[in-house]
Order: sequence, then C-alpha cells, then structure tokens
Amino acid sequence: MNGGGQRDGSSEPDEVWAEFLRTSGDSAADVPTEPSARAREAAARARAEPPQPTPWRAPTSPYSPDPFSVRPRPRRGKGWYVAGLVAALALLVVAVDPGGFIGWSDGPDRAATATPLAQETARPEQAPPADEDGRATLADPFRGSPAARWANGTAGITVPAAAATGWMTKAEVERALTDTRDFLAAAGLDPAVLRGGRPEKAIALMNPHQKDVTTFVSTALSTPGEEHDPLMLFSRFDPAQARLVGDEVRTRGRLTYRAGKRGAVEVTADVTSVYPVAPAGGGDEVVRVIVRRETVVSWDDPSKVVTEKGTFTLVSYKLDMTNGGCGAPTGYFRPVFGGGGTDTGTGGGRVVDPYDRTAPIGEGQDGCGTATRS
Repeated sequence: MNGGGQRDGSSEPDEVWAEFLRTSGDSAADVPTEPSARAREAAARARAEPPQPTPWRAPTSPYSPDPFSVRPRPRRGKGWYVAGLVAALALLVVAVDPGGFIGWSDGPDRAATATPLAQETARPEQAPPADEDGRATLADPFRGSPAARWANGTAGITVPAAAATGWMTKAEVERALTDTRDFLAAAGLDPAVLRGGRPEKAIALMNPHQKDVTTFVSTALSTPGEEHDPLMLFSRFDPAQARLVGDEVRTRGRLTYRAGKRGAVEVTADVTSVYPVAPAGGGDEVVRVIVRRETVVSWDDPSKVVTEKGTFTLVSYKLDMTNGGCGAPTGYFRPVFGGGGTDTGTGGGRVVDPYDRTAPIGEGQDGCGTATRS
C-alpha cells in the first residue's frame, strides 16, 4: 500500500467537486472565501496604515531517517497560521480504551443540510471549495466550513484493509492499524485532554526504554518551551482561555501502511482535525482551530528491536495548525477571539488554506503566514 508521502488518485467525492467546478466555469481558486473577523479588522487597519508584510519564518529540516539518532525538536513561529514539524522520535507505546471517548466518535448534531462525504481513501487532487453558508454559531459550529461535511472523531479516519506485512500476520496488522488510530484519538480527541487535562492514557503507553521520548513529554507538559511543546503530540486547550463548543471534533484523513526497516510494519497517519471553541468567559463568538498532523509509526519485530509487546516506534511527525496561537509555547492552543492579536514574527508572505490536503505537509513550513479561511 502507499505511504503517506506518496501522491494518490482522487477519491470519488473529490471527483464530484471537480466536475461541479468544471461545469460551473469556475476554478477552486475563483471560489470566494468568507473573511474572518481578523481579516476584516486587518482590512480596516490597512485603510489607515501602510500595509505590513505577514510574518513567516522558514526553518531547516530536523528530519533524520534513523529514529534512534535525533532528539525532539519542536518548532514554532508567530502569526495567525503556524506550522511546525518534529522528526525522529522513537518507541511510543499506545494501548487505548476506545470507550473513553464517549461523545467524540458518533455525536448526533450534524447539520441537516450537509451531505456527509465518503471516507478519504486517497490523497485528494483539489482543496474543498469555499462554503458561503454563513459563519459559525454555538448551535452550528461547523457552519461555513468544509468540516460541515466531515465525520466526527475516529469515524473520519479511514483505516485500510489489513494484509500480512513484514513480520506481522494479517490479524496483527489489523490490530496495529486499530491501535494507531486509537493513539490519534487518545492524543487529539479525548475530551479530558482537550479540556486541558494531562494525556495520561497516552503517556502510560510510551515505552519506558525510550528515555528521550519520555523526558521530552514530561518536560513539555511541566515546562513548555520552544524545544518542548506538547502540542506537537497532544491537542489541549486552556479552560481559562477557551471552551469547546458542542461535543464533536470533525476529522478527515487516512492511515496507510507498508513494510518498514528490519521487517517492521510502518503506518502513516495523515489527519486534519477541526476544533470549534468559544471564549471561556462566555459570549457567542465561535472560532475554529484547525490542526493537521502527519504521523509515522513503526511496529517493530521484538526479536530485532528493543521494545515491549503492543508498542510502536514513533518515527516522525509534522504539524500544521491554524488559529492555535503564535506566542511562546504555553502547552495549550490559544485561539484568537474578537479579531484581535498582532503578527509579530519575521519573514513573510505565505498564504495557506488549512483545508487543502492535496499535498503532504512541507519540510519548510515552519513560521507564520495567513490562513485563507477557518
């Protein structure tokens, strides 16, 4: 099967959108997007002040093909859109109780007019078109977003059919795929973790033999910093700053797998999650934090790699996030409300559609830019 870094054919829903755009005479780039509150405020300032470049800073890539040779190196920037990447962590263990995610796998509050998309089975060829159906509300937090048609929780993560691969039988590969998906749920969908709690279920499953990983996580959660940011692995909000709206996180993505090093089974997850939030102190403003992660894990043969039963090696991961905050790392996403906040980074100019899944997350996408929609 194809790995997450390979470009695949479009899925059926993407072909339907493409046909619509062809017959209507418009391209995806011609579809208007609803300006955010931040964009409207910026436009007002621009009429009174000289235009300023949007900050963005490009990094060097820390990726190494050897998962045992590089320590975690989270990267952050300042601005409305932030992308970060960390590579070459090892031996992350996950064994998750799926029943712990009540209300986050099959919530009932789907918009009545939104026709759900079929699961994503291959990389799409086009970004979803803009939705002119108004702004997010407390009653309909995904209104005006492509996520209005996405599935909730793990239902939006496509798990492929299993086949014997590497050292694993078909049944073992099936279990590895399920456990990989469950790790994504423990890290990014668990309601207690989203509301600021410690990700104990995930932490308890990290292989104690991988000391640099356990040290990274412990440090990141206790004293977050540029080199130790828990958001690189876990989705968390500060309950004193933001509250989740409703009981759904919309997701879209898929798992793929292939034979890896030393006969291992390597699983790649490419998933975008959309979190609607409102100010913690009350009010009816709703904004969305959009997080895309590409995660590669290796289910190793214990006769060749020091590991524990039911654990996997975290080979690499990358993160893109929109409206998650751009200051110094605090250990939480910090969405901007009221159109406030100022871009204070250096560099400049990149514009990003956070719903565009047509290409892998790029190696040089650290820093700040502007999101075209949320």
